[in-house]
Amino acid sequence: MNIDLLRRLCEMPGVPGREHRVRALIESEIEGLFDETYTDPMGSLICTRYPTKPREDGDAPRVLLLCHMDEIGFLASHITKDGYIHIDPVGGFDPRNLFSRRVLVCTKEGDFKGVMNPAGKPIHTQSPEERKKIPEPTDFFIDIGLGEETKNKVKIGDYIVMDEPLLDMGNKIVSKALDNRIACWLGIEALRQLVQSGDEHECEIIVAFTAQEEVGLRGARTASFGVAPDIAFGIDVTLACDTPGIPEKDAVTHQGKGFGLHVKDGSYISDINLIEELEALAEERDIPAQRTILARGGQDGAAGQQAGSGARAAGIVVGTRYIHTVTEMIEKSDLEAARDIIAAYLGTH
Repeated sequence: MNIDLLRRLCEMPGVPGREHRVRALIESEIEGLFDETYTDPMGSLICTRYPTKPREDGDAPRVLLLCHMDEIGFLASHITKDGYIHIDPVGGFDPRNLFSRRVLVCTKEGDFKGVMNPAGKPIHTQSPEERKKIPEPTDFFIDIGLGEETKNKVKIGDYIVMDEPLLDMGNKIVSKALDNRIACWLGIEALRQLVQSGDEHECEIIVAFTAQEEVGLRGARTASFGVAPDIAFGIDVTLACDTPGIPEKDAVTHQGKGFGLHVKDGSYISDINLIEELEALAEERDIPAQRTILARGGQDGAAGQQAGSGARAAGIVVGTRYIHTVTEMIEKSDLEAARDIIAAYLGTH
């Protein structure tokens, strides 16, 4: 398992609209896997592998994998004369997870390490009522330790990410940005597995490493419209709420039970024939799988399904604990199962 690639993907900063570093890393990894690549106007990287085995009818189906590159983060919205950076979120945050975080402020001048805290009194001087208040994400500010010089280093619109390393913990991997750098990893490693296996495929494979998913599936919408797929797969994380304090019925997925077959969320309903086909293939290849429904939220598969005149679509997901935090956690075997089912599907079509 290529953990080094996953580490480099997760630790590379890239928020919605600022995915260029992640895109460059992917471009450096995909040599020999695709026949054509280009970056579209939204910043999504579109990679195509032509069929290696002609169909008798000459009509190769177009299969699109949608793998978003962006992570949740912030843009600098104001810098005070004393050098405190106020922020505007790009993506959804639970502010309870933002207290006392180390961050990386990314600018044209370079990257600056900083700390994030909410405005207000420290615990030593708070009243009991003040301690109960939970700040909004926009109540937080960043201090990079440069004081007044900050205004000469940081501009409005510079971006900020959490500054945490990936941890390899036995059967688990913990990192920021597993949502959704695991999909970028899968888009590369599943194709690598397919190529190395020597399996011929009749379908045209397009992997779109998309921009701005966390703020509304924006890159996937334009990429899918341009590709006009016959079949689209949203490759993403989903919740693994198999943890204390959550009822069994709300677990969504259980870690260690395989990749997730994403049946439904708040943005689309998967094609049931695709779900059943993937399920049968997983059983045939002894790849562990579990069906999953997410009550709310959405993912890039919706954009693939609804582009142009529409496509058959489904989701292939990896159950992830503690999503949208710096402690996102996956089970290695679930990630491997997702890689294996993608490679198997492409190798049989």
